[in-house]
Amino acid sequence: MKRTVFILACLLLAMSLQAQETAVSGSRKAVRTSGDVGAILLPVAGLTAILLNKDWQGLKQGVFAGATTLGVTYALKYIVKKERPDRSDNHSFPSMHTSVSFAAATFIQRRYGWKWGIPAYALSTYVGWSRVYGKKHDWWDVAAGAVIGAGSSLIFTRPFARKHDLTLSPVAGDGHCGLYFSMKF
Repeated sequence: MKRTVFILACLLLAMSLQAQETAVSGSRKAVRTSGDVGAILLPVAGLTAILLNKDWQGLKQGVFAGATTLGVTYALKYIVKKERPDRSDNHSFPSMHTSVSFAAATFIQRRYGWKWGIPAYALSTYVGWSRVYGKKHDWWDVAAGAVIGAGSSLIFTRPFARKHDLTLSPVAGDGHCGLYFSMKF
């Protein structure tokens, strides 16, 4: 738990330093860069949580969600061929940064709870906003990316059941015996 708090604090520090750079420079490029950092930090945070908890089932679920997110997003980019607002290319719809961010945030929330999900969703929302502000996407590109990412993780991710959340106890009395079990969700 202490490691997780430390890692989360480091991630928030990195984002706040990037936000300070944004406030000082005021440029769209700085905001885009901070969004790029956030899009990388969220999957790294999810992977870090998996490794700290030795959650190999979660790793499998995260890989399926991530692969689905990337596959659907890339397919739509090359099928739709929507021009970006800054006219740099024809791969605006949907937003890859946003789909990856929301896939990671939804994975973190579904697997490890709202305590970690709320900051993850806040950061992924910032990533989406940074793509619109930075003139890389329109709002519907970002909304589609969020739906694709969140939907992929909702399909493949199940809550993490820690070993101490399961209780098994033998029960015996009055000519019967059995096993009692309970699980905390």
